[in-house]
Amino acid sequence: MVRPGVIIVSPAAAADNNGNWYTAARWRDFLQPAVQASVTQQWVDEPADALIALHARKSAPSIERFRAARPGGPIALVLTGTDLYRDIATSPQAQRSLDLADHLIVLQPLGLMRLSGAQRAKARVIVQSAPLGVPAAVAGDRPPVFVAVGHLRAEKDPLTLMEAARSLDPKERVHIDHIGAALDPGLADAARQTMSDCPHYRWLGGLSHDQTLSAIAGATALVHMSRLEGGAHVVIEAVRAGLPVIASRIDGNVGLLGEDYEGYFPAGDAQTLAAALRRFQADAAWAARLRRQCAERAQDFAPEREAAAVQRLVADMLAAGS
Repeated sequence: MVRPGVIIVSPAAAADNNGNWYTAARWRDFLQPAVQASVTQQWVDEPADALIALHARKSAPSIERFRAARPGGPIALVLTGTDLYRDIATSPQAQRSLDLADHLIVLQPLGLMRLSGAQRAKARVIVQSAPLGVPAAVAGDRPPVFVAVGHLRAEKDPLTLMEAARSLDPKERVHIDHIGAALDPGLADAARQTMSDCPHYRWLGGLSHDQTLSAIAGATALVHMSRLEGGAHVVIEAVRAGLPVIASRIDGNVGLLGEDYEGYFPAGDAQTLAAALRRFQADAAWAARLRRQCAERAQDFAPEREAAAVQRLVADMLAAGS
């Protein structure tokens, strides 16, 4: 029996080492038992019964070509953070992709609020997942190590972390490890200067996924300071490793961690972030509450849940396209 073919378009490649690529690769693996799934950066004319595309604007040419070549072929569009919180309001290409897609996918429930009523009618939430990680270290008497993970680009707001580091006195025994490739040379310069000025801040550059997971396991909390996110996979990885999170209060984080989570700071507010890092060190009860709140969310990010949702999506697509 010939298995149906599903192509997943991801503008990011494996070498980019980012969340979109890992989403595409993970979904491919979830689908392989039932369909012939593959990942490509763009669809040209490969045989396919269905198309899943990540990123409304960047995948717009592939979506246009697929719709023209296969008028009845089902298309699912996975909306990224830059889609939801920037491009669909400003980019005609992104808007066209939403119109052409038969299914829209958001990665956390608050993403639905960015869509029109007609768009929500064909949308569903698929929350990403991660395996259970090595249990994160509890600080105890040693200085806490806060880890931040995100390539150096404006959307990830690395300058807020650097400014927070500058407002911390080395005597406060708060250490920050910052992981991310230098996508913006100016931000790389700023990271190097911050590292020179602040011995408690280390920019580690881009690390492999395994190295990043090891850093998460060795840290006492994740700092996630993004200004926009569709649903950050690193937050999920931290929660699945038992690591509490100090996160910017944006929809992409609140949609994952919950409205009542206590570990938020206003996006872009370096002073409040620095105060949260100090509090985490000094207030053991608060740190324990964050750890407990994250632990209560961990099962929401189990791989079997995401796998079932992705498989259900493709079954619906193929049933409608048959």
